[in-house]
Amino acid sequence: MNQGLKSRLPSVGSTIFSVMSALANEHGAVNLSQGFPDFDCSNRLKELVNHHIKAGHNQYAPMPGLMELREQLAAKVDRQHGHFYHPSSEVCVTAGATQAIFTAILALVHPGDEVIIVEPAYDCYAPAITLAGGNIIRVSLDLATRDLDVSTIEQKLSSSTRLLIINTPHNPTGVCFSKDAMLALDQLLHDTNTMVLSDEVYEHIIFDGRQHESIARYPGLVERSILVSSFGKTYHNTGWKLGYCMAPKAIMDEFLKVHQFNVFCVNRPMQHAFADLMAEERSYEDLNAFYQEKRDFFCSAISGSRFKFKATEGTYFQLLDYSNITKDEDIVTAKTWTVKKGIASIPISVFYAEAPKQHMLRFCFAKNRDTIEKGAEIINRL
Repeated sequence: MNQGLKSRLPSVGSTIFSVMSALANEHGAVNLSQGFPDFDCSNRLKELVNHHIKAGHNQYAPMPGLMELREQLAAKVDRQHGHFYHPSSEVCVTAGATQAIFTAILALVHPGDEVIIVEPAYDCYAPAITLAGGNIIRVSLDLATRDLDVSTIEQKLSSSTRLLIINTPHNPTGVCFSKDAMLALDQLLHDTNTMVLSDEVYEHIIFDGRQHESIARYPGLVERSILVSSFGKTYHNTGWKLGYCMAPKAIMDEFLKVHQFNVFCVNRPMQHAFADLMAEERSYEDLNAFYQEKRDFFCSAISGSRFKFKATEGTYFQLLDYSNITKDEDIVTAKTWTVKKGIASIPISVFYAEAPKQHMLRFCFAKNRDTIEKGAEIINRL
């Protein structure tokens, strides 16, 4: 008896990330699918967490997060991008970036509002918009120019557009939006009431000397935007589920109204630890170099394969075009190769509502060298 149960997300099942990781575990495949490192976070960070647990910092944190952590986050963004968010009123620590995104959408989107997303799009955007009662408007990322095509957004923009969601460095493609694209977006939205949610969780994983074009660099965008990022991606501890967001006070006030009721606050000893670590470490250049070495090693290791690819510009994901190997659909191919060949990946079609004709899989190189080598050996045999 279902007691009249009616799903609010009738077309949603388990995410492809859970499906592929479970399939990899079941068949003992090398798992380059789900985006998490198979190496540990720093010993220093673990020492700091342990210290604060033993020091008794185990009760509720302030609802928007510890002030000392918010101060460090505000100082970081000011140093890197030249905009200062007030720690007391414009910064919030969240239970991961996904919670921040979900909360922001529920706080800002009213039933009937239009929300533009850029496809391929991370899979949490659309369900949150649906639950908020918004209407999803989709535009495509230009994979030929590997940049945000602002003219496609302009074509979809209307008086009903409440929110635009952007993501740079972009998951799953690794595209990093250019300064020209961000300036064009700033100009396009100047005389509108459209707000922007900027998903920047891979902000410190960007390669070949590129600069991260955060919305915090653009005063016209800052005043209408909420910036979301993640400790998990930066510090190799995705399982800790700690993130943060920043926005002008008027937007943050609305965010906090929802945040206080869906989580209230997040893990206190870890907040203390990150505040301490951020005070000690002020540069993220080593992280870029760390992941660029992994990207370069992975791309070099598969250079003799039958896959076509261009080295990713950011994130720890690499897209591979398998059209020289098979013309099977990507979901079928990903599952077949996991079961029969021992290599797990993510099919790109799941990031679209209606995927274009392409033969692409996403592989994660946030792995130990041995894992990358094992995965590359299998890829080279395909």
